[in-house]
Amino acid sequence: MLGTREPEVYGKTTLADITAACTARAKGLGLTLECRQTNSEGELVDWIQQAREDAAGIILNPGALTHTSVAILDALLGVGLPTIEVHLSNIHRREDFRHHSYVSRAARGIICGFGAQGYLMALDAMSEWLSKKQAK
Repeated sequence: MLGTREPEVYGKTTLADITAACTARAKGLGLTLECRQTNSEGELVDWIQQAREDAAGIILNPGALTHTSVAILDALLGVGLPTIEVHLSNIHRREDFRHHSYVSRAARGIICGFGAQGYLMALDAMSEWLSKKQAK
């Protein structure tokens, strides 16, 4: 619902816009990118576990599941991939319950409050981490 749901909080950029920008940035960085969206916690856990075989890292905006899902935390810890948590809004300037993130415990970094730009920042950071890992 990006672009229409609470645009004063999340902006007017759509998921398609973010996907297009991230795909272009990933190509420029020499990365292969797969973008997915779900409202299902179980499906997200399945995707995270699948990433162990298919991916070098995870960039994740878990939305409201950030504040409730031990299952997502456990899946991320279980796969052991470098993970970056992204939020369009600054969760620390919002309601108190949004200040806690289960996902953060598994994330190497958190980017919040920069809107859609946060995803591009996450791609840059992931590229840097993966380059350093390959250099070792």
